[in-house]
Amino acid sequence: MGNALEGKTVAFLIANEGAEQSEMLQPWQAVVAQGGRPVLISPEPGEAQLFEHLDRGRTLPVDLPLAEANPDDFDALVLPGGVANPDRLRTEPDAVKFAAAFFTAGRPVAAICHAPWLLVEGDLVRDRAMTSWPSLHTDVANAGGRWVDEQVVICTNGPNTLVTSRKPQDLPAFCDAMTKQFAQAG
Repeated sequence: MGNALEGKTVAFLIANEGAEQSEMLQPWQAVVAQGGRPVLISPEPGEAQLFEHLDRGRTLPVDLPLAEANPDDFDALVLPGGVANPDRLRTEPDAVKFAAAFFTAGRPVAAICHAPWLLVEGDLVRDRAMTSWPSLHTDVANAGGRWVDEQVVICTNGPNTLVTSRKPQDLPAFCDAMTKQFAQAG
């Protein structure tokens, strides 16, 4: 157990259904292990249904409905993947605005797998190096980002630090890079 994130509150933004279970739980556990306080935010109150690829996984209680979440109350943002999760979130204007607020405020964001779709929707990847699930390559490029096929990419070219990874197999490197960047932030 470390305490590199002691005193830091980290927002985890997911749709009420569709987030990839491992991409939600492992970063959450990494934040807790480093002494941080994770908060689960979702468009609707109640529970969020996680998935293991296409199969239903665990459910988690939503800590805070998106409409009540203030980005200024958080030190960093984690965007788990899963195909359906960011696809749903990018159609929620409040979710796009919530993510964009971290960029405007210069706070770090970590996104894995399909999660960068939300960032593409908010025009937040322009001139940024990043990675994602390979099928997002064209979307990232069309949005002005530079897609790189690497396990983890840390981009500081912009108003904030952006940490991205490709897939569940990259989670150890993603969690390590994410917690280190969150610890260094403001």
